[in-house]
Amino acid sequence: MKSELLNDLKKYEEALRRRTNEAGATSLLGLHLESLEKGRVVFTMKIKPRHKQIHGVVHGGVLATVADTVAAIAAYTTVPKGTDIATVEMKINFLEPVPGGQIRAEGRVLRTGRNFVVTECEIYKEDGKMAAKALLTFGAARGHSIAPR
Repeated sequence: MKSELLNDLKKYEEALRRRTNEAGATSLLGLHLESLEKGRVVFTMKIKPRHKQIHGVVHGGVLATVADTVAAIAAYTTVPKGTDIATVEMKINFLEPVPGGQIRAEGRVLRTGRNFVVTECEIYKEDGKMAAKALLTFGAARGHSIAPR
């Protein structure tokens, strides 16, 4: 059973790495997968001028998009194959401005139920200070999920 889970995660990771380079928010933002395990995922992102607002720091909407994307990917690791998820609620606290460098976003699943997945995402600046913390709830329904091609 454990080797089957590891094999499924390996396939999921391969598909995820391929798809993050192809399209969607991960490609647009420049997110890079660092690690993946059931219920937990870590991405990094190098800050570029396109991520900043007029005051020279990363736009809050960009950080919210990072949190939503990373938390959703963590959620997908805990739902049955063929399940689709959608964000139904998100709360984010912005704690520190991010002027540049690289951020690290850690998504974790807090609870996976039959119809909802509750997650959190913490975003850290290069110096290790937490820049933002988000709590997200995803609706989960049978449909399709990220699956190896």
